[in-house]
Amino acid sequence: QLQLAESGGGLVQAGESLRLSCVGSIFSLHYYAIGWFRQVPGKEEREGILCIGSDDEITYFQDSVKGRFTISRDNSKNTAYLQINNLKPEDTGIYVCAAEGVCGKPRWEGSWGQGTQVTVSS
Repeated sequence: QLQLAESGGGLVQAGESLRLSCVGSIFSLHYYAIGWFRQVPGKEEREGILCIGSDDEITYFQDSVKGRFTISRDNSKNTAYLQINNLKPEDTGIYVCAAEGVCGKPRWEGSWGQGTQVTVSS
């Protein structure tokens, strides 16, 4: 089964930027849609942020991230990235990447990473 590992999180100040990485192993990410999700303290369910399909088409799961969040992939490195600019305290959470067949699948049941913590101080 495809395994995913995130990195790049940390404690940052509001206004700074981070680039999160999602590295795949065992299988190539090339054939998968890669989505980024966020687990926010106090909320039971993860919220979807955005997704990049195997054809590099980008799907936003919420309009509020447009302009500050960018997703990309480098198949030669078997890695997907989430660039977050102008970080805000409300961006704090555990960021998790996942792989599925297509971005539009209602319920993601494929591979999930363990997540990387992002904490934004004001």
